[in-house]
Amino acid sequence: MKLVLLSGGSGKRLWPLSNDSRSKQFLKVLKNSNQELESMVQRVWGQISAAGLSNQSYIITGLGQVEMIYSQLGHEVNVVCEPNRRDTFPAIALMSTYLYSIVGVSLQEVITVLPVDPYVEDHFFHKVKELESIVHDSGADIALMGVKPTYPSEKYGYIVPDKSQNEVLTPYRTVDHFREKPHEDQAKLLIEQGALWNCGVFAFRLDYVINMLIQRGLPIQYEELVKHYDALPKLSFDYEVVEKAKHIVVAPYDGFWKDLGTWNTLTEEIETQQIGSGIISADSKNTHLINELEIPVTIIGCSNLVVAVSPDGILVSDKSASAKIKEIMKDIEQRPMFEERRWGWYRVLDYTKKDGKEVLTKRIGVHAGKNLSYQLHLKRSEAWTIISGEGELVLNDKLIHVAAGDVIQIPVRARHSIRAITDLEIIEVQSGNELVEEDIVRLYMNWADIERQCVKMS
Repeated sequence: MKLVLLSGGSGKRLWPLSNDSRSKQFLKVLKNSNQELESMVQRVWGQISAAGLSNQSYIITGLGQVEMIYSQLGHEVNVVCEPNRRDTFPAIALMSTYLYSIVGVSLQEVITVLPVDPYVEDHFFHKVKELESIVHDSGADIALMGVKPTYPSEKYGYIVPDKSQNEVLTPYRTVDHFREKPHEDQAKLLIEQGALWNCGVFAFRLDYVINMLIQRGLPIQYEELVKHYDALPKLSFDYEVVEKAKHIVVAPYDGFWKDLGTWNTLTEEIETQQIGSGIISADSKNTHLINELEIPVTIIGCSNLVVAVSPDGILVSDKSASAKIKEIMKDIEQRPMFEERRWGWYRVLDYTKKDGKEVLTKRIGVHAGKNLSYQLHLKRSEAWTIISGEGELVLNDKLIHVAAGDVIQIPVRARHSIRAITDLEIIEVQSGNELVEEDIVRLYMNWADIERQCVKMS
């Protein structure tokens, strides 16, 4: 079995901590067994590893999340990147061609797909492993996993099994139909009929999707499908495939499962009332503060609130109303002000635009032993001021030792990189007519390759 994790999200539901590059699964607000803060994706990856599935797992995501995944999970993780953000059907189709034509997975092998951020107990992933045998034993096109509901939720879709089957005889049941986000009274009736929450986990033989692509006249070679990615319909796998399948079974899961998709549900699982600098008065009941800035936030006499502070903005919301943030922010476009990268992080401090000239100031942190790529920019110059730590700078193939207090000028098209000997912090000031993250030409990623280039060109 191969496990495929879908990592997407627009970053609106947990604004301002989440953004286009740091969706909810990357927020480090949960405590692990060592009482250290970790993200949802780190928690899930730890559970997958404990279940012995990490070597069989692949993550598919958009370009904006690749750096974050490597930063939080390490460089050994198998990551496939979509050419552009579409929906779950194109993403799963692309991953299927990757497994088939690049990895060489057998067409009879079972592919199990799930979101990258379920909040579940460890037993959940042992149940996921059972889907492999269920697909083979049932002969079904698709096998789903459904959670036994604990209350009549209006937030989830429901899987309604065939009532005529004896659940005791097999670990799965044939699916009769689906019901999407019913009203509470309808949800109660569905639960009485044995309906299950749809938790977004499903499995199929690889040939099921590959044959589907062939029938549609689409490429089954990964490199070719990348070129024709826009030809795939921008639809969910549920709508485009699952709901049209002729034979679907579902395996019930009777255990803890929760979607931490709003500030209200997320704060229910945050063990501490406060993360970051600030004070919450004793008379502020059921109030959470998550502050990523160094400026302290004080909350007095306010109950049932979530206060979230990041470089992207400030949210003050009644917990019961916090789900409205996605709708409120849907038309607001802003560049991410904080991002994690495989080498560290950066935070935007200031941005100005006047008379067609843009100036962007960042604070950059590079972890000890890590390095930026050897790169150049076509539309901007940069000035770096080292404010702490020491490192090795390469500028136009010349290797220079740098430390706190050093100032480096990097003209347009100058080749440059830096490696941190100790944890390194830099103030970077960009200047140009168009300042965008895409203005980067990467020459080398590995520091050994960069050093060899310096020797070769010296």
